[in-house]
Amino acid sequence: MSTVQAPTQHVPTKLTDSIKLVDEAHAKTNLLGMTQAQLSNYFKSIGEKPFRATQVIKWIYQHGVTDFEKMTNLSKTLRDKLSLNACVVPPKIIHRQYSDDGTRKWVFEVTGGSLVETVLIPADDSKLNGRKTLCVSSQVGCALDCSFCSTGKQGFERDLSAAEIIGQLWVANASYMTDENESLENVDHSLWENNVTNVVMMGMGEPLLNYKPVVSSMEIMLSDHAYGLSKRRVTLSTSGVVPKMYQLAQDIDVALAISLHAPNDELRNELVPINKKYPLDELIAAAKNYVYDVNPRHKKHVTIEYVMLDGVNDSNEHAHQLVALLEGLPSKINLIPFNPFPHAPYDKSSNNRIHAFSNILSEAGFVCTVRQTRGDDIDAACGQLVGQVADRTRRSAAWQQSIKDRENV
Repeated sequence: MSTVQAPTQHVPTKLTDSIKLVDEAHAKTNLLGMTQAQLSNYFKSIGEKPFRATQVIKWIYQHGVTDFEKMTNLSKTLRDKLSLNACVVPPKIIHRQYSDDGTRKWVFEVTGGSLVETVLIPADDSKLNGRKTLCVSSQVGCALDCSFCSTGKQGFERDLSAAEIIGQLWVANASYMTDENESLENVDHSLWENNVTNVVMMGMGEPLLNYKPVVSSMEIMLSDHAYGLSKRRVTLSTSGVVPKMYQLAQDIDVALAISLHAPNDELRNELVPINKKYPLDELIAAAKNYVYDVNPRHKKHVTIEYVMLDGVNDSNEHAHQLVALLEGLPSKINLIPFNPFPHAPYDKSSNNRIHAFSNILSEAGFVCTVRQTRGDDIDAACGQLVGQVADRTRRSAAWQQSIKDRENV
Protein backbone atom coordinates (compact mmCIF):
# COMPACT_ATOMS: atom_id res chain seq x y z
CA MET A 1 0.00 0.00 0.00
CA SER A 2 1.50 3.29 -1.00
CA THR A 3 1.22 6.69 0.58
CA VAL A 4 1.38 10.19 -0.84
CA GLN A 5 2.02 13.49 0.86
CA ALA A 6 -0.84 15.91 1.47
CA PRO A 7 -1.08 19.16 3.46
CA THR A 8 -3.69 17.87 5.88
CA GLN A 9 -3.69 16.22 9.26
CA HIS A 10 -3.73 12.42 9.30
CA VAL A 11 -5.75 10.49 11.85
CA PRO A 12 -3.83 7.30 12.81
CA THR A 13 -5.85 4.09 12.86
CA LYS A 14 -5.17 0.40 13.34
CA LEU A 15 -5.99 -2.02 10.55
CA THR A 16 -5.91 -5.79 10.15
CA ASP A 17 -5.41 -8.11 7.18
CA SER A 18 -1.94 -6.81 6.33
CA ILE A 19 -3.05 -3.18 5.98
CA LYS A 20 -0.95 -0.61 7.75
CA LEU A 21 -1.42 3.13 7.72
CA VAL A 22 1.59 5.40 8.00
CA ASP A 23 1.56 7.23 11.33
CA GLU A 24 3.29 10.26 9.89
CA ALA A 25 1.72 13.71 9.82
CA HIS A 26 0.32 14.74 6.45
CA ALA A 27 0.29 11.19 5.00
CA LYS A 28 -2.73 9.83 3.21
CA THR A 29 -3.67 6.21 2.62
CA ASN A 30 -3.91 5.16 -1.01
CA LEU A 31 -7.08 3.06 -1.43
CA LEU A 32 -6.00 1.93 -4.89
CA GLY A 33 -4.92 -1.70 -4.76
CA MET A 34 -6.93 -2.69 -1.68
CA THR A 35 -9.00 -5.83 -2.08
CA GLN A 36 -12.64 -5.96 -1.00
CA ALA A 37 -11.66 -7.46 2.36
CA GLN A 38 -8.88 -4.96 2.95
CA LEU A 39 -11.07 -2.01 2.06
CA SER A 40 -13.86 -3.31 4.34
CA ASN A 41 -11.36 -3.42 7.19
CA TYR A 42 -10.28 0.11 6.37
CA PHE A 43 -13.83 1.44 6.61
CA LYS A 44 -14.43 -0.40 9.89
CA SER A 45 -11.23 1.14 11.25
CA ILE A 46 -12.51 4.66 10.58
CA GLY A 47 -15.93 3.96 12.10
CA GLU A 48 -17.82 3.31 8.86
CA LYS A 49 -19.90 0.37 7.66
CA PRO A 50 -18.00 -2.31 5.71
CA PHE A 51 -20.45 -2.11 2.77
CA ARG A 52 -18.84 1.23 1.87
CA ALA A 53 -16.01 -0.85 0.42
CA THR A 54 -18.25 -2.11 -2.37
CA GLN A 55 -19.40 1.40 -3.21
CA VAL A 56 -15.87 2.79 -3.38
CA ILE A 57 -14.47 -0.15 -5.35
CA LYS A 58 -17.15 0.36 -8.01
CA TRP A 59 -16.37 4.08 -8.23
CA ILE A 60 -12.64 3.47 -8.63
CA TYR A 61 -12.64 0.59 -11.10
CA GLN A 62 -15.98 0.63 -12.90
CA HIS A 63 -16.22 4.41 -13.29
CA GLY A 64 -12.59 5.49 -13.01
CA VAL A 65 -13.34 8.05 -10.30
CA THR A 66 -10.46 9.09 -8.03
CA ASP A 67 -12.07 12.22 -6.52
CA PHE A 68 -14.12 11.34 -3.43
CA GLU A 69 -16.34 14.40 -4.00
CA LYS A 70 -17.65 12.74 -7.16
CA MET A 71 -18.68 9.56 -5.32
CA THR A 72 -22.24 10.78 -4.98
CA ASN A 73 -23.73 7.82 -3.10
CA LEU A 74 -21.40 8.48 -0.17
CA SER A 75 -22.51 10.92 2.52
CA LYS A 76 -20.92 14.37 2.59
CA THR A 77 -19.43 13.54 5.98
CA LEU A 78 -17.77 10.40 4.65
CA ARG A 79 -16.52 12.16 1.52
CA ASP A 80 -14.91 14.81 3.71
CA LYS A 81 -13.35 12.16 5.96
CA LEU A 82 -11.92 10.32 2.98
CA SER A 83 -10.62 13.51 1.41
CA LEU A 84 -8.79 14.27 4.65
CA ASN A 85 -7.24 10.85 5.22
CA ALA A 86 -7.23 8.88 1.96
CA CYS A 87 -6.58 9.17 -1.74
CA VAL A 88 -6.76 7.16 -4.98
CA VAL A 89 -3.50 7.71 -6.85
CA PRO A 90 -2.24 5.62 -9.79
CA PRO A 91 1.44 5.64 -10.79
CA LYS A 92 2.71 8.81 -12.45
CA ILE A 93 3.08 8.67 -16.23
CA ILE A 94 6.42 10.10 -17.33
CA HIS A 95 6.49 8.77 -20.88
CA ARG A 96 4.00 7.17 -23.26
CA GLN A 97 4.11 5.96 -26.83
CA TYR A 98 1.30 4.80 -29.09
CA SER A 99 2.26 2.60 -32.03
CA ASP A 100 0.79 2.76 -35.52
CA ASP A 101 -0.44 -0.83 -35.04
CA GLY A 102 -2.48 0.08 -31.95
CA THR A 103 0.08 -0.99 -29.32
CA ARG A 104 0.41 1.42 -26.38
CA LYS A 105 3.27 1.70 -23.95
CA TRP A 106 3.83 3.67 -20.76
CA VAL A 107 6.77 4.35 -18.47
CA PHE A 108 5.62 5.03 -14.91
CA GLU A 109 7.48 6.64 -12.05
CA VAL A 110 6.69 4.83 -8.81
CA THR A 111 7.52 5.63 -5.20
CA GLY A 112 11.20 6.45 -4.76
CA GLY A 113 11.65 7.59 -8.35
CA SER A 114 11.99 4.10 -9.88
CA LEU A 115 10.66 3.40 -13.35
CA VAL A 116 8.51 0.56 -14.69
CA GLU A 117 6.72 0.02 -17.95
CA THR A 118 3.47 -1.42 -19.22
CA VAL A 119 2.44 -2.51 -22.72
CA LEU A 120 -1.08 -2.78 -24.16
CA ILE A 121 -1.37 -5.01 -27.23
CA PRO A 122 -4.61 -5.14 -29.24
CA ALA A 123 -5.38 -8.29 -31.19
CA ASP A 124 -6.71 -6.21 -34.06
CA ASP A 125 -6.57 -2.43 -33.84
CA SER A 126 -9.27 -2.15 -36.52
CA LYS A 127 -11.80 -3.46 -34.00
CA LEU A 128 -12.56 -0.96 -31.25
CA ASN A 129 -14.10 -3.68 -29.08
CA GLY A 130 -11.60 -6.42 -29.92
CA ARG A 131 -9.25 -8.18 -27.52
CA LYS A 132 -6.81 -5.86 -25.78
CA THR A 133 -4.14 -7.50 -23.66
CA LEU A 134 -2.22 -5.58 -21.02
CA CYS A 135 1.23 -6.80 -19.99
CA VAL A 136 1.67 -5.69 -16.37
CA SER A 137 4.93 -5.30 -14.41
CA SER A 138 5.24 -6.59 -10.85
CA GLN A 139 8.75 -5.44 -9.89
CA VAL A 140 11.20 -2.66 -10.65
CA GLY A 141 13.69 -4.61 -12.73
CA CYS A 142 14.16 -8.34 -12.19
CA ALA A 143 16.48 -10.47 -10.07
CA LEU A 144 16.44 -13.56 -12.29
CA ASP A 145 18.81 -12.27 -15.02
CA CYS A 146 17.58 -14.42 -17.91
CA SER A 147 20.24 -14.06 -20.57
CA PHE A 148 17.91 -12.98 -23.40
CA CYS A 149 15.87 -10.46 -21.36
CA SER A 150 16.33 -6.70 -21.53
CA THR A 151 14.75 -6.22 -18.10
CA GLY A 152 17.16 -8.67 -16.50
CA LYS A 153 20.11 -6.59 -17.66
CA GLN A 154 18.81 -3.66 -15.60
CA GLY A 155 19.04 -5.54 -12.30
CA PHE A 156 16.50 -5.56 -9.48
CA GLU A 157 15.46 -2.56 -7.37
CA ARG A 158 12.28 -3.44 -5.47
CA ASP A 159 8.82 -4.99 -5.49
CA LEU A 160 5.80 -2.98 -6.60
CA SER A 161 2.89 -2.37 -4.26
CA ALA A 162 -0.61 -3.54 -5.16
CA ALA A 163 -1.50 0.09 -5.92
CA GLU A 164 1.40 0.34 -8.36
CA ILE A 165 0.40 -2.93 -10.03
CA ILE A 166 -3.36 -2.39 -10.39
CA GLY A 167 -2.68 1.26 -11.22
CA GLN A 168 -1.15 0.14 -14.53
CA LEU A 169 -4.49 -1.39 -15.51
CA TRP A 170 -6.37 1.70 -14.31
CA VAL A 171 -4.22 3.97 -16.53
CA ALA A 172 -4.53 1.68 -19.55
CA ASN A 173 -8.32 1.82 -19.37
CA ALA A 174 -8.26 5.57 -18.80
CA SER A 175 -6.15 6.04 -21.94
CA TYR A 176 -9.16 5.15 -24.07
CA MET A 177 -11.09 8.01 -22.50
CA THR A 178 -8.60 10.67 -23.66
CA ASP A 179 -6.53 11.68 -26.65
CA GLU A 180 -2.89 10.55 -26.74
CA ASN A 181 -1.48 13.79 -25.31
CA GLU A 182 -4.42 14.67 -23.06
CA SER A 183 -4.21 14.53 -19.28
CA LEU A 184 -6.10 11.76 -17.51
CA GLU A 185 -7.64 14.48 -15.36
CA ASN A 186 -9.84 15.33 -18.35
CA VAL A 187 -11.57 11.94 -18.39
CA ASP A 188 -15.36 12.08 -18.71
CA HIS A 189 -16.28 9.47 -16.11
CA SER A 190 -19.84 9.22 -17.39
CA LEU A 191 -18.38 7.63 -20.54
CA TRP A 192 -15.89 5.36 -18.74
CA GLU A 193 -15.45 1.88 -20.16
CA ASN A 194 -13.00 -0.84 -19.20
CA ASN A 195 -11.54 -1.65 -22.61
CA VAL A 196 -8.76 -3.97 -21.47
CA THR A 197 -10.06 -7.51 -21.92
CA ASN A 198 -7.02 -9.59 -20.90
CA VAL A 199 -4.22 -9.09 -18.38
CA VAL A 200 -0.93 -10.97 -18.30
CA MET A 201 1.43 -10.65 -15.34
CA MET A 202 4.30 -10.88 -17.77
CA GLY A 203 5.97 -7.46 -17.65
CA MET A 204 9.04 -6.44 -15.71
CA GLY A 205 9.85 -8.72 -12.79
CA GLU A 206 8.98 -12.23 -11.60
CA PRO A 207 5.39 -12.10 -10.23
CA LEU A 208 5.79 -15.01 -7.82
CA LEU A 209 8.68 -13.23 -6.09
CA ASN A 210 6.25 -10.40 -5.20
CA TYR A 211 3.51 -12.77 -4.18
CA LYS A 212 1.02 -10.93 -1.93
CA PRO A 213 0.70 -7.69 -3.93
CA VAL A 214 0.37 -9.66 -7.17
CA VAL A 215 -2.37 -11.95 -5.80
CA SER A 216 -4.21 -8.97 -4.29
CA SER A 217 -4.10 -7.21 -7.66
CA MET A 218 -5.43 -10.26 -9.46
CA GLU A 219 -8.26 -10.53 -6.92
CA ILE A 220 -9.30 -7.00 -7.92
CA MET A 221 -9.08 -7.91 -11.60
CA LEU A 222 -11.42 -10.87 -11.01
CA SER A 223 -13.85 -9.12 -8.63
CA ASP A 224 -17.33 -8.47 -10.02
CA HIS A 225 -17.30 -5.17 -8.11
CA ALA A 226 -14.10 -4.07 -9.87
CA TYR A 227 -12.99 -5.26 -13.32
CA GLY A 228 -14.90 -8.55 -13.42
CA LEU A 229 -12.41 -10.26 -15.72
CA SER A 230 -12.77 -13.98 -16.35
CA LYS A 231 -10.21 -16.17 -14.59
CA ARG A 232 -9.20 -17.36 -18.07
CA ARG A 233 -8.40 -13.77 -19.06
CA VAL A 234 -5.98 -13.14 -16.20
CA THR A 235 -2.66 -14.93 -16.67
CA LEU A 236 0.34 -15.15 -14.37
CA SER A 237 3.63 -15.94 -16.07
CA THR A 238 6.48 -17.39 -14.03
CA SER A 239 10.02 -18.44 -14.83
CA GLY A 240 9.58 -21.29 -12.38
CA VAL A 241 9.43 -20.32 -8.70
CA VAL A 242 8.23 -23.80 -7.82
CA PRO A 243 7.16 -23.39 -4.14
CA LYS A 244 5.04 -20.36 -4.99
CA MET A 245 3.41 -22.25 -7.87
CA TYR A 246 2.04 -24.72 -5.32
CA GLN A 247 0.85 -21.86 -3.11
CA LEU A 248 -0.79 -20.11 -6.08
CA ALA A 249 -2.82 -23.24 -6.79
CA GLN A 250 -4.28 -22.97 -3.29
CA ASP A 251 -4.91 -19.21 -3.25
CA ILE A 252 -6.40 -18.14 -6.59
CA ASP A 253 -7.61 -19.62 -9.87
CA VAL A 254 -6.07 -17.82 -12.84
CA ALA A 255 -4.42 -18.96 -16.03
CA LEU A 256 -0.79 -20.03 -15.70
CA ALA A 257 2.03 -19.46 -18.17
CA ILE A 258 5.58 -20.76 -17.83
CA SER A 259 8.56 -18.94 -19.34
CA LEU A 260 10.32 -22.12 -20.40
CA HIS A 261 12.60 -21.23 -23.36
CA ALA A 262 14.61 -24.48 -23.25
CA PRO A 263 13.68 -28.19 -23.30
CA ASN A 264 16.59 -29.53 -21.23
CA ASP A 265 18.28 -28.54 -17.98
CA GLU A 266 21.71 -27.82 -19.44
CA LEU A 267 20.43 -25.19 -21.86
CA ARG A 268 17.83 -23.79 -19.46
CA ASN A 269 20.50 -23.31 -16.78
CA GLU A 270 22.17 -20.95 -19.25
CA LEU A 271 19.08 -19.11 -20.47
CA VAL A 272 16.98 -19.07 -17.27
CA PRO A 273 19.35 -19.31 -14.26
CA ILE A 274 16.57 -20.03 -11.72
CA ASN A 275 16.49 -23.48 -13.33
CA LYS A 276 19.63 -24.31 -11.32
CA LYS A 277 17.50 -24.04 -8.17
CA TYR A 278 14.27 -25.51 -9.55
CA PRO A 279 15.14 -27.87 -12.45
CA LEU A 280 12.71 -28.95 -15.12
CA ASP A 281 11.42 -32.09 -13.43
CA GLU A 282 10.35 -30.03 -10.40
CA LEU A 283 8.89 -27.29 -12.60
CA ILE A 284 6.81 -29.67 -14.70
CA ALA A 285 5.57 -31.47 -11.55
CA ALA A 286 4.41 -28.12 -10.11
CA ALA A 287 2.66 -27.29 -13.38
CA LYS A 288 0.83 -30.63 -13.38
CA ASN A 289 -0.20 -30.00 -9.78
CA TYR A 290 -1.65 -26.65 -10.81
CA VAL A 291 -3.76 -28.28 -13.51
CA TYR A 292 -4.78 -31.56 -11.87
CA ASP A 293 -4.17 -32.00 -8.18
CA VAL A 294 -5.78 -29.07 -6.36
CA ASN A 295 -9.48 -28.51 -7.16
CA PRO A 296 -8.95 -29.87 -10.69
CA ARG A 297 -9.49 -27.20 -13.33
CA HIS A 298 -11.60 -28.70 -16.11
CA LYS A 299 -10.49 -27.86 -19.65
CA LYS A 300 -7.44 -26.10 -18.25
CA HIS A 301 -3.98 -25.98 -19.73
CA VAL A 302 -0.66 -24.28 -19.10
CA THR A 303 0.74 -21.87 -21.67
CA ILE A 304 4.38 -22.54 -22.48
CA GLU A 305 6.30 -19.41 -23.49
CA TYR A 306 9.28 -20.20 -25.69
CA VAL A 307 11.44 -17.44 -27.16
CA MET A 308 13.07 -18.47 -30.43
CA LEU A 309 16.83 -17.80 -30.43
CA ASP A 310 18.71 -18.45 -33.65
CA GLY A 311 21.00 -21.46 -33.35
CA VAL A 312 20.48 -21.69 -29.58
CA ASN A 313 17.17 -23.42 -28.80
CA ASP A 314 15.42 -23.70 -32.16
CA SER A 315 16.63 -26.95 -33.74
CA ASN A 316 14.42 -29.90 -34.65
CA GLU A 317 16.09 -31.84 -31.83
CA HIS A 318 15.05 -29.14 -29.36
CA ALA A 319 11.49 -29.39 -30.65
CA HIS A 320 11.41 -33.17 -30.11
CA GLN A 321 12.88 -32.70 -26.61
CA LEU A 322 10.11 -30.22 -25.85
CA VAL A 323 7.46 -32.72 -26.98
CA ALA A 324 8.90 -35.34 -24.62
CA LEU A 325 9.21 -32.87 -21.72
CA LEU A 326 5.56 -31.78 -21.94
CA GLU A 327 4.07 -35.27 -22.18
CA GLY A 328 1.12 -35.50 -19.81
CA LEU A 329 0.88 -31.73 -19.26
CA PRO A 330 -2.01 -30.06 -21.12
CA SER A 331 -0.12 -27.32 -22.89
CA LYS A 332 -0.58 -24.56 -25.38
CA ILE A 333 2.82 -23.52 -26.77
CA ASN A 334 3.47 -19.91 -27.67
CA LEU A 335 6.58 -19.44 -29.81
CA ILE A 336 7.98 -15.93 -29.42
CA PRO A 337 10.28 -14.45 -32.08
CA PHE A 338 13.15 -12.86 -30.18
CA ASN A 339 12.86 -9.07 -30.08
CA PRO A 340 16.48 -7.86 -30.17
CA PHE A 341 17.66 -5.06 -27.88
CA PRO A 342 20.94 -3.12 -28.13
CA HIS A 343 23.98 -5.41 -27.72
CA ALA A 344 21.79 -8.48 -27.23
CA PRO A 345 23.89 -11.67 -27.48
CA TYR A 346 21.25 -13.45 -29.58
CA ASP A 347 19.51 -13.17 -32.94
CA LYS A 348 15.92 -13.97 -33.89
CA SER A 349 15.28 -17.35 -35.48
CA SER A 350 14.32 -17.21 -39.13
CA ASN A 351 10.69 -17.52 -40.11
CA ASN A 352 11.44 -20.84 -41.82
CA ARG A 353 13.10 -22.22 -38.67
CA ILE A 354 10.19 -21.10 -36.49
CA HIS A 355 7.75 -22.69 -38.94
CA ALA A 356 9.63 -26.01 -38.93
CA PHE A 357 9.83 -26.00 -35.11
CA SER A 358 6.11 -25.25 -34.89
CA ASN A 359 5.23 -28.08 -37.29
CA ILE A 360 6.97 -30.66 -35.11
CA LEU A 361 4.97 -29.52 -32.08
CA SER A 362 1.70 -29.43 -34.00
CA GLU A 363 2.24 -32.91 -35.44
CA ALA A 364 2.77 -34.16 -31.88
CA GLY A 365 -0.71 -32.90 -31.00
CA PHE A 366 0.09 -29.59 -29.31
CA VAL A 367 -1.72 -26.34 -30.02
CA CYS A 368 1.13 -24.13 -31.14
CA THR A 369 0.99 -20.46 -32.07
CA VAL A 370 3.62 -17.94 -33.11
CA ARG A 371 3.29 -14.62 -31.35
CA GLN A 372 2.78 -11.75 -33.75
CA THR A 373 5.41 -9.05 -33.36
CA ARG A 374 3.76 -5.77 -32.38
CA GLY A 375 4.95 -2.30 -31.45
CA ASP A 376 8.37 -2.50 -33.10
CA ASP A 377 8.26 1.25 -33.72
CA ILE A 378 7.99 1.97 -29.97
CA ASP A 379 10.44 -0.65 -28.57
CA ALA A 380 7.54 -2.68 -27.16
CA ALA A 381 9.63 -5.58 -25.86
CA CYS A 382 9.45 -5.53 -22.07
CA GLY A 383 12.16 -3.43 -20.45
CA GLN A 384 13.47 -1.78 -23.61
CA LEU A 385 11.94 1.64 -23.07
CA VAL A 386 12.81 1.88 -19.38
CA GLY A 387 16.34 0.87 -20.29
CA GLN A 388 16.51 3.91 -22.55
CA VAL A 389 14.87 6.32 -20.12
CA ALA A 390 16.96 5.38 -17.08
CA ASP A 391 19.95 3.15 -16.43
CA ARG A 392 20.78 2.96 -12.74
CA THR A 393 21.92 -0.53 -11.93
CA ARG A 394 25.32 -2.08 -11.45
CA ARG A 395 24.24 -5.14 -13.42
CA SER A 396 23.46 -2.99 -16.45
CA ALA A 397 26.77 -1.15 -16.16
CA ALA A 398 28.68 -4.42 -15.86
CA TRP A 399 26.85 -5.86 -18.84
CA GLN A 400 27.60 -2.80 -20.97
CA GLN A 401 31.28 -3.01 -19.98
CA SER A 402 31.39 -6.68 -20.98
CA ILE A 403 30.09 -5.67 -24.42
CA LYS A 404 32.86 -3.10 -24.79
CA ASP A 405 35.47 -5.63 -23.66
CA ARG A 406 34.32 -8.14 -26.27
CA GLU A 407 34.37 -5.48 -28.99
CA ASN A 408 37.96 -4.54 -28.06
CA VAL A 409 39.27 -8.09 -28.26
